[in-house]
Amino acid sequence: MAETDGPVAIVTGGASGIGLATCRVLLAQGWRIVCVDRDAKAISEARPQLPLDGRVWFAEGDVTDEARVAEIVANAKSSVGRIKGLVTCAGIARDTPFLETTVDDFRRINEVNVVGTFIISREVAKAMRASGGGAIVTIASVSGLLGNIGRSAYGASKGAVVNLTRVMATELARYGIRVNSVAPGPVETPMVAAVHTPAMRDVWHERLLMDRYGTPSEIGEAVAFLLDEKRSAYITGQVLAVDGGFLAAGVIDKARG
Repeated sequence: MAETDGPVAIVTGGASGIGLATCRVLLAQGWRIVCVDRDAKAISEARPQLPLDGRVWFAEGDVTDEARVAEIVANAKSSVGRIKGLVTCAGIARDTPFLETTVDDFRRINEVNVVGTFIISREVAKAMRASGGGAIVTIASVSGLLGNIGRSAYGASKGAVVNLTRVMATELARYGIRVNSVAPGPVETPMVAAVHTPAMRDVWHERLLMDRYGTPSEIGEAVAFLLDEKRSAYITGQVLAVDGGFLAAGVIDKARG
């Protein structure tokens, strides 16, 4: 398929939540998408939600499986075309107090969120190096930028993703590969719905200047900007918080209208 048919981006965790919304945004902006997800049911449900116009390919696979990731990237290069973008949305979360966090949970969350991000990013970066460059956007979190209650494992994993992003940006710039991160605040996704209790939502709202959770498509738009070589060609090694003002807030008095 010719380059004029649109650049190719791989989106992990692409069958639901932020990943699926990002696929929609990128498709609307002319990209072709390889949607990777470990959940076969989620892929089946995602298919009718994306355009059936030959610009979407689905691949079932776990980002922690090095051999499968290599296979997916190789298949994408041969069947779809030159890979210009990668978005690492695959991730898991838990809301557990530090003293109640098990070693198994800590390891599993970091295995998926950090090691999985490393594996897919390394494999795609090799392909980009050989073909003239591209852009990688990792998905971090505001929980990786400050200490949020209940996020010892998740926050540690996302903090690692932030620094991994900066190291990749430093080492890969010479190959024409830009690497940035988007750090969402609370977003209305199935994962958040499973983790955020009503009481937790109240706590978040107290610190959100915009007084609402974000939408997956709002995160997708930020990702699309960072992938776009025309709009963000001189941006690399950065973390863009898309958080409704959460990180900027200090003392808030919402009673003062």
